[in-house]
Amino acid sequence: MALEVQRVWNASLQCYGAVKVWKQLRRERFEIARCTVERLMRQAGLQGIRRGQSVRTTVPADQAVRPLDRVRRQFHADRPDQLWVSDFTYVSTWQGWLHVAFVIDVFARRIVGWRVSTSMKTDFVLDALEQALYARQPHRTGGLIHHSDRGSQGAFNRSSQH
Repeated sequence: MALEVQRVWNASLQCYGAVKVWKQLRRERFEIARCTVERLMRQAGLQGIRRGQSVRTTVPADQAVRPLDRVRRQFHADRPDQLWVSDFTYVSTWQGWLHVAFVIDVFARRIVGWRVSTSMKTDFVLDALEQALYARQPHRTGGLIHHSDRGSQGAFNRSSQH
């Protein structure tokens, strides 16, 4: 019976858990108890894919210094280079994870600086901000606020809210 459990599990592309393997075996007219399928799968080290449980990538530190929220969650600008918001995200590729940092001008709704990196070091995040500063030169208009989220990776927080 263990071979049949293994066969059904492999046929499901190793996705089915014990309940779905048991139901498939019942459809194929095998008389077997659900708890037996669970035991056989556990003994063989077979596990199904769990759905609905997302991976938690950011865990904020309780003691972390949080910069003042100068925009008070009001993401509106009356002119270009008045308010920039920044963040970074993860992108899954065939070669592994890439990290993308970006800076957005709220008024123009355009990315004004960005960087991609294979590591999550502060330098690549600050490079995105430096690219935006070089390209847009906001010191000419004055009054720029740079806002970033309060994630624990907080690389932007070294430069946020200025």
